[in-house]
Amino acid sequence: MLVVEGLTCRFGAKTAVDNASFAIQPGAFVGVIGRSGAGKSTMLRMINRLAEPTSGRILFDGADVTALRGRELRQWRARSAMIFQQFNLVGRLDVLTNVLMGRLAEMPQWRSLTQMWPEEDRALAMSALEQFDMASMAAQRADQLSGGQQQRVAIARALVQQPDIILADEPIASLDPRNTRIVMDALLRINKHFGITVLCNLHSLDLARTYCDRLIGMSAGRVVFDGAPAALTEHIARELYDLEADEVMGTMPGPVPAGVRIPEFGTAAVA
Repeated sequence: MLVVEGLTCRFGAKTAVDNASFAIQPGAFVGVIGRSGAGKSTMLRMINRLAEPTSGRILFDGADVTALRGRELRQWRARSAMIFQQFNLVGRLDVLTNVLMGRLAEMPQWRSLTQMWPEEDRALAMSALEQFDMASMAAQRADQLSGGQQQRVAIARALVQQPDIILADEPIASLDPRNTRIVMDALLRINKHFGITVLCNLHSLDLARTYCDRLIGMSAGRVVFDGAPAALTEHIARELYDLEADEVMGTMPGPVPAGVRIPEFGTAAVA
């Protein structure tokens, strides 16, 4: 279980996250929603320890994540895989090597410097690419791919980390509607088929309602809503998003109904 207790992050006089507290059960798909600048990205970066909390604690299965240093911190960052808005791939490297970067935490330093990847890691990376219909592009440079393809490579890289939790920071912000669906479906399949907890920042309220089991709403750095998507009324949503409400409240379908089959790996459309 992931537990956040009184988490606060300040940058000078600005408070990005203000006394946030919540707990997330294993295997949940949780959406973090709110207007731009609400503190969503800083929250995820603190959980991964890419940003340092000013105060408060992060606990995972009873261990104090905020106290980790050195090798233990690197191991935590592998267990809490990040997926970024801008993909964070190395454009000049091929797709397979980018995915293999997700195995660096498990490698001795001399292997990481020489990029002498073990055969089992190569097999794991190819398997992840196959699950997202990207195996045929393993030898291509990452910067030759479309945005949707690059994000699927980033998700494959996260998957080979064999994480306990995936932290997705606005993973579809720069994608068109078709690739948005492909990427969100990929995250949903990871969640349902592997039981990996997903904590996903989303600007679109309708996407959050469609894919997430639970929503955490943030405003001005504070958690102001925490509950099931059905409990988030239009009135609450308009208070949460303020002037951005009309932008994020569209007509996309509601949550995936109980009993609806999640597509198997390897069946996603190719962008």
